[in-house]
Amino acid sequence: MTAPATPPARVLLVEDSVLLREGLVRLFDEAGYETVGAFGDADDIVERVRSAGADVAILDVRLPPSFRDEGIRAALRLRAETPAVGILVLSQYVEGVYAKELLAEGEGGIGYLLKDRVTSLEDFTDAVRRVREGGTVLDPLVVRQLLAARPDPLAALTPRERDVLELMAEGRSNTTIAQRLFIGVGAVEKNVTAIFQKLGLEESGSDHRRVLAVLAFLQRS
Repeated sequence: MTAPATPPARVLLVEDSVLLREGLVRLFDEAGYETVGAFGDADDIVERVRSAGADVAILDVRLPPSFRDEGIRAALRLRAETPAVGILVLSQYVEGVYAKELLAEGEGGIGYLLKDRVTSLEDFTDAVRRVREGGTVLDPLVVRQLLAARPDPLAALTPRERDVLELMAEGRSNTTIAQRLFIGVGAVEKNVTAIFQKLGLEESGSDHRRVLAVLAFLQRS
């Protein structure tokens, strides 16, 4: 008996730029996603997400009226009140403090991407899929800023372990890391084990949980 197909992701978009908002709606349609809402502000965001039955909410960081942090605050409300909904934040800049705040609760279903670096339809729709499934997706520049903010705990890592850690923090599997670094999966596993030992973290079999464990460590004061 054939398993039922997974229904298309129901996406709710919050982006103040009309052109970008309409472009993303077309992109989602092309990818087979269902856009259940597209707004220029984050007013009543929790009610909108709930009434639309959204699986993933995609929000800009800077939204009306002040264009400062309305989007990230809306994302934090969603995280607190609708934890089953995936959240993908789009930003023009690397907002390290905001990224840490959003990731602080240690749950999956979170993404943080930079607008100017979203150049591939396949990569972007893959990010939406991974967030919907409870994974963690971070732009490499965001990862590097988070890592740079706490250099001392990473001093014991070798250059190869740093490369592996950065890809781990992007939410990559051991197989993908091996492909990216042109090494064997066994070598990746050894590096991952060494990283957890050096950072004093417990290894987890869940891909996004190990990402969040590393980020939680980096945020620790």
